[in-house]
Amino acid sequence: MLTKLIRSVQPLTLDLLDLNMAKKRIRIDMEDADGARYDIKLEGNVTRDKVLKIFEMMDLMNIEEEEKSVKMDSIGSKIWHIVDKFFPMGKFTSTNILEKYEDEFNEPVKLSVISTYLSRFTSKGRVERIRTGREWTYQSIKITQKQQ
Repeated sequence: MLTKLIRSVQPLTLDLLDLNMAKKRIRIDMEDADGARYDIKLEGNVTRDKVLKIFEMMDLMNIEEEEKSVKMDSIGSKIWHIVDKFFPMGKFTSTNILEKYEDEFNEPVKLSVISTYLSRFTSKGRVERIRTGREWTYQSIKITQKQQ
């Protein structure tokens, strides 16, 4: 069983080699408790579905991310925990986070506080946001993009 997934697939990189051809590469590096390394590469027409299939394969192989002991002593860390746990790849709104936060921690929080933290996460490049009607829609950024 994999006990260490390096930074929650943070070393996962997406390189845009040529903007016209849009050739993409994704590399996932993992290491288990015995020191065995797993390197997975996707090159070419990389789609979200293909990346999700890799995660399904990891699930079938019982490869799991190591549970991290994260201090949740601040509202910001609790909100990030909710984003990371419930919306690692999907889109969400501040209202979605509010509902999950109150369910997870059994304590009230103002929607304005959640919106403030999500705005800060956007400024730090941890999430991206798009205006949808009267509210913002957020998505966690797990894949880093580099232009060459």
